[in-house]
Amino acid sequence: MTQELNKQSNRLQKGGRIDRSKPLTFTYNGKQYKGFDGDTLASALLANGVDLVGRSFKYSRPRGIVAAGAEEPNAIMQIGATEATQIPNVRATQQSLYNGLVAEYDQWLAKCGHGRNGLGW
Repeated sequence: MTQELNKQSNRLQKGGRIDRSKPLTFTYNGKQYKGFDGDTLASALLANGVDLVGRSFKYSRPRGIVAAGAEEPNAIMQIGATEATQIPNVRATQQSLYNGLVAEYDQWLAKCGHGRNGLGW
């Protein structure tokens, strides 16, 4: 468990509301990450060094997580591994982390092939 914490350079070694004895695995944009019970998707992404979670609509400028609750304007995700289980427009700051969570960047630019490299990034 200590090795997992060491890989998460943006996470405090102790304290907070997470249970470090219960590690979880989740996937964001096709890449697997680790978090802990009690994390939100946003806190786990930040702990893993993921700071780019979206792009502006007009100019495709990078956007990061700037708030901790429902007021978060940038970290809008699509949750679910299959088309039947997908839930769009979920705020990463409100989604509790669970084992096997699959999340993707949810913005029309990425889906339409616009933006840098044709991927919205």
